[in-house]
Amino acid sequence: MLKHIVMWRLKPEACGHTREENMDIIEKGLKGLLGIVPGLLSVELGRDVLHSDMSYDMALICTFPDVDAMQAYKIHPEHVKVASYIAEVKAERVVIDYQV
Repeated sequence: MLKHIVMWRLKPEACGHTREENMDIIEKGLKGLLGIVPGLLSVELGRDVLHSDMSYDMALICTFPDVDAMQAYKIHPEHVKVASYIAEVKAERVVIDYQV
């Protein structure tokens, strides 16, 4: 099993929306991939509650059966749509992928 974890710092305003509105759009888009993208076993999203200097605004945790499933997810057209939007509204992004 593979865990895919992503964290974003979002721009205060982008694409005509506030940071909070963009988090809503991102959450809806990513959760909507479950059941559509083959091999995507789970999607969990969280929003930062402490707002410290080191905090990121939002985190994503996905699970896949293997690396091949995650690679297929990355190029799936529905994921590409969501990822393209995130690219417009994010200021920073960090990622880790590891075997469980």
